[in-house]
Formats: sequence, C-alpha cells, structure tokens
Amino acid sequence: MEIKVPNLPESVSEATVATWHIKAGDRVAREQNLVDLETDKVMLEVPSTADGVLVEIRVQAGQTVKAGDIIGIVSEGAEVVAPVAAAPAAAAVAAPAAVATSTDDDGQGPAVRKLLAELGLSAAAITGTGKGGRLTTEDVKSFAANQKAAPAPAPKAAPAPVAAAPAPKAVLGARTEQRVPMTRIRARIAERLVEAQATAAMLTTFNEVDLKAVGDIRAKYKEPFEKAHGVKLGFMSFFVRAAVEALKKYPAVNASIDGSDVVYHAYYDIGVAVSTERGLVVPVMRDADALSLGDVEKAIGALGVKARANKLTMEDLTGGTFSITNGGVFGSMMSTPILNPPQAAILGMHGIFDRPIAVNGQVVIRPMMYLALTYDHRLIDGREAVLFLKHIKDCLEDPARLLLSL
Repeated sequence: MEIKVPNLPESVSEATVATWHIKAGDRVAREQNLVDLETDKVMLEVPSTADGVLVEIRVQAGQTVKAGDIIGIVSEGAEVVAPVAAAPAAAAVAAPAAVATSTDDDGQGPAVRKLLAELGLSAAAITGTGKGGRLTTEDVKSFAANQKAAPAPAPKAAPAPVAAAPAPKAVLGARTEQRVPMTRIRARIAERLVEAQATAAMLTTFNEVDLKAVGDIRAKYKEPFEKAHGVKLGFMSFFVRAAVEALKKYPAVNASIDGSDVVYHAYYDIGVAVSTERGLVVPVMRDADALSLGDVEKAIGALGVKARANKLTMEDLTGGTFSITNGGVFGSMMSTPILNPPQAAILGMHGIFDRPIAVNGQVVIRPMMYLALTYDHRLIDGREAVLFLKHIKDCLEDPARLLLSL
C-alpha cells in the first residue's frame, strides 16, 4: 500500500518531510500518524490507512514533496521485520568502523566493500556514521574526497641548528558557525513581514493603561470564575473584549483593503499571536463579540495548545479581521508590532510593571502597561487610531464599560 502526500491546502504547492515517527520495519496501526509534513502555513499529519508494517521509506526528512508523491510503502498485515543482530564485541575491537556482511544502513553492505576495494581504502581508517558505527557508501566517498583535497606533504627540510623552541601561542577558542536551511514556516513569516512593510503605510501610536481595576476583579473572582468555567481568568480576555468594543465604535480599524475597495467587516474575528518552536502563528477566534470572558479564555487556551502541538488547520489561521500580540509574556516593555495582512491594525500588549503615576494629585504606585497600535495609514487616520486606543484604555481602567457596552 502506497503512502502518498495528501492534497495540500489551497495556495500551497509543496511541502517538506519534517519527521518520520516510525522506522522501516516497524508495525503500524490504522490511523496511526506516520510522518509530519511541513508547509509554509501548517503541519500536516499523514496517517496509515491500514494495519501492517512500514516496509520502505522513500523520502527522507528534509526533502521536498508535492501532493500525490509516494513517500513510503506499508505492507498490509505483514509481520514485523526483525532487526539485524549486533556484531560480536570482538569484531568491534578489531576495527573502529565495521562493514555489515549483508547490509548497512543504506542496504548496500556489499556495495561498501566493493567501493573500498575500488578506491584502495581500508575500513579501519574511516569512521562510520551508520548504526553501531557501520560504514555507509557516503562515509567512504566523503573520506576519499577529503583525501584528494588534502595538500601533498611538503618535502622534508634539512635539519636546522638546534635552538630554543618558541613559547606556544595561546588558543583563544573556536569560532564556529552552523548553517541550516530555513523552515518553511519561518520563510513564510519572513515573506509576510516584508510584504506588510512593502505594501502598507504602517504607523504606530502608543498609550498606557492602569490595570489596577482589572487586577482587582481577577483577585476577587479568580476562584469562582475557575470553578464556573474550568479555566483561569487572565488579562487577555479583558483585552479581547475591550478591543471588540473599540472595533464596534471605530469600524475602519476592523476593515481591510482589497484592490481599490475598502471592505468593512460586520463581524469580529480576532487573531491572537502564539509563539511556538516553529515560529509565530496567529490563530483566529471567530465571532469574538459573542463570547463571554470565560469563552474567550477557553478559546485562547485551546488555540494555544493546538499551536504548540502543530495541530492548527488552515481554517484556524485564516480570515481574521484584527489581531492582538502580547510581548509582555517575554518581558517586553514596548514594541511596534507589524501588521498581519490584509488586516488594517494590530494591538500590541506589553509587560505589566509597577510605576509611580499621578492620580487625583497624588503620586501612587500602579500596575502599568504600555499599549501600541500599529495601523495602515492608507485606511485609518491618526485621529481614529488614537481614539481607538484610548477607548481600549478606558474600557480596561473602568471594566464596567465592558458590561454596559459603553
């Protein structure tokens, strides 16, 4: 049974084999994930369609594939292939690199011996990289190439008069580099960021918010909230609700440009940036205006789990009308977020720090956060951007506004 690359998401032409989860010879079960494929947007799982044994892997990790390509073979109902017995300890002592009598990791044991004979090389002089230190054909070819590239030894000079040896120079430490290919998602992120800077007239406005009122609510109701909803009451749900109220008041911030048209969205799909090992992704909460604080916290938690487990789908990542990113979780004090095209604006949250501020003529210490709104000046005027951010500030400093939709 052929294992084929499934149909790829729209606008995705190819993928990279990321990780095989089993080895050739392993038994597999129906619906078991065999391999992960990385596209420039999401990770795709390729499950087995039957019980059996994976008898062949045709495409290794790191190689590029297209929809329909055969990447492996499963023998339905076959028995597990027994592993090759390890060589006796005495054989391992005899030479640093052993050549299998019947097969090495590439299935070419005789081929390795033949190549050694053709090149006049000894297996003992070469370090094997296969299982148990076995030699592969690539080990032999690489060693031969290095031998050819090495400069011929210089003729021995006549012995010089004996003199005091100079003091050895101090070794200052190795200067190493590592070159690795950019992952597809990182390449796509780079492409999108450059696209945003090249196509939008981005501008950022700032404000600060006193989060004492929100902090007091969280402290007072955190236990009953968690009992009622099964999730903790965080700051993000307040920011999402405040953003929705501000978007209702200033619809241009919730709009997008399509060619020479402005598209005003009568719904509020909020993207929340999530940092993963593969890069930053922005899954979307649909109809955020219809969600309670508890619903928002659940949605954010679920999307975060999917993102970090590489389980996000194209549906999770498309169609947002406005985004929120929180650099504060990493300790950021202030930044200028970049737009997520075709959205017209993005809200940047930052760290919460106790700072002295003036309240009613008195200096008090309050938990303060800097807010940043990056917006597309082609669509949103400075006045709208400033008032939008001010409305978010007002909602957070007086959370009753969120209940009254003021």
